[in-house]
Amino acid sequence: MKKLRWQLLIIFLTGLVVGFLLLGEQPKPVSLVESPEPVKGGVYTEALVGSLLRLNPLLSTFNPADRDVSRLIFSGLVRFDSRGNPQTDLAENVGFSQDGTLVNVNLRTDAKWHDGEPVTADDVVYTVELLRQGAGIIPQDVQDFWKEVEVVKLSADMLQFRLPEAFAPFRDYLAFGLLPSHILAGQTLEALIDSPFNLEPIGTGPYRFNQLVVEGGQIIGVALTANQDYYGVKPYIDQIVFRYYADTAGAMQAYRDGQVQGLGMVTPEILPEVLAEPGLAVYTARRPELSMLMFNTNTSDAEFFKDAKVRRALLLGLNRQWIVDRILQGQAVVADGPILPGTWAYYDALKREPYDPAAARALLKEAGYGLVEEGDVVRKNGDVALRFVLTHPEDDVQRQVAEYIRDSWNALGAQVELEALPYDQLITERLDPRGFQAALVAVNMARSPDPDPYPFWDQAQAVVGQNYSQWDHRVASEYLEQARITVNTAERARLYRNFQIIFTQELPALPLYYPMYTYAVSRDVQGVRVGPLFDVAERFAGVSEWFLTTQQKPGSASSQATPNP
Repeated sequence: MKKLRWQLLIIFLTGLVVGFLLLGEQPKPVSLVESPEPVKGGVYTEALVGSLLRLNPLLSTFNPADRDVSRLIFSGLVRFDSRGNPQTDLAENVGFSQDGTLVNVNLRTDAKWHDGEPVTADDVVYTVELLRQGAGIIPQDVQDFWKEVEVVKLSADMLQFRLPEAFAPFRDYLAFGLLPSHILAGQTLEALIDSPFNLEPIGTGPYRFNQLVVEGGQIIGVALTANQDYYGVKPYIDQIVFRYYADTAGAMQAYRDGQVQGLGMVTPEILPEVLAEPGLAVYTARRPELSMLMFNTNTSDAEFFKDAKVRRALLLGLNRQWIVDRILQGQAVVADGPILPGTWAYYDALKREPYDPAAARALLKEAGYGLVEEGDVVRKNGDVALRFVLTHPEDDVQRQVAEYIRDSWNALGAQVELEALPYDQLITERLDPRGFQAALVAVNMARSPDPDPYPFWDQAQAVVGQNYSQWDHRVASEYLEQARITVNTAERARLYRNFQIIFTQELPALPLYYPMYTYAVSRDVQGVRVGPLFDVAERFAGVSEWFLTTQQKPGSASSQATPNP
């Protein structure tokens, strides 16, 4: 069963340890002040870039602004922590059969829809059927996946998923937002596209839909209220309001005007202004994306890419930290492998290659490449020139990255020509038909916490799959194939460790950097924690612990509710 995806880290950099010690001039009893306790209440308003289309988790794939709001309204059978470990959500437990082909799911009996109706197996069966329909909105690989899975209702709160073969990453697919069959049963996904439900949604999440915010006949925001019947940790903040803006500059101005307390997106354009605002706390997190250089290791017009020494020399010749600092303004971290760091599958003892152009030249020489004439491109045996085309996405940032790479490799004696294409054209005209020599690409693993590198690096994917490099390594493929059918997480981690070691030795592609997500929230809002993300909307994973007002613990000087300082 294939899982294909093309959908962009850092461990969160915040944490405060505060201690107060009261000392007098003369020895005397010390009075300790208790830290304030959060209390329920308050309104938090956040600026989103974009506009509201549909508050429906199945119809929000391509609209981040909708996903942000839907994350608070709807729940899935499972959710994932910051390390990518599956946690039960609407499911009370998820169990695999010994052969990995049967998955039993028991639903929580205390979970209710926002209208008070219980969550049942019928809701799961109905939602899965919608996922199969697609209607041009559900990604094709997701549709195809669910068409191969049989869903059997065993009772009102128990289901069984029957897989055609063992597939350990299956839990990823159980994180879809559930829709209420008691309201929508009989409606197809195509009919749902224009359904009034999308503007008055009923979900199971920590917040429920309250009302649309309308000005001049236009929807400019949406208000949510805390779900007091939520089966999980009930939120402290009473109301969350989202307001929509055309760009981050408009969102920043709204903060200055006192209209919002948080910025759902901080881009490099406004980052200096955000950092200069004393009232804003800035949080950064690793995005689920990896920028890398792919080599076509099976093309006759660039046979030198078959040589691991050449590939490693090209990596040594790149100052990736310079790219992060100068071009990306620090909004990324240097990458060292194909699996996201901070996750359960990441092997943190990987060898990290430094920038070392002298070592790069020495390695090229060891591979047989040297200058025949001063100023000429380096050649092997005086004949085969290290000359190739680097294809890159047609946007300003990727152009700057590609130009830096070209200049760095030309300094080693290579001769690199750049080709810029729109990203979709780069995929359909260069990657899919394997009609490239080297390509600058971004692998997006959004909403896919399970690492599953199989689609990009297994031998079976080299011809018609997403193994665009056409890397042909039997041992690495065996590790990936075994990890896909192994249910035990510790054993899977061992298999992925071995795969990562081979990858860093062979370097069929050069990892460049993991982009970062930057989020800004008023310091009046406490309890905010943002870890590595698998979707930007997951910044709300701990929203129930956010709070705006506090009270002193009993026995302290005051127990009145007061605004946060």
